[in-house]
Amino acid sequence: MLRWTIIFIIIAFIAGALGFGGIAGGAADIAKICFYIFIVLFVLSLLKSVTKK
Repeated sequence: MLRWTIIFIIIAFIAGALGFGGIAGGAADIAKICFYIFIVLFVLSLLKSVTKK
């Protein structure tokens, strides 16, 4: 999941540098969503591993 976030951030930077504002904004939004999903899953996995002990 984190790999997808990094890919969309790179796409956003490239599109922003080339002047494609709409595409850059869309890629940045997708990267933000993927990042938040990754954080939630990471926290849930940490909580699961702590409660197993």
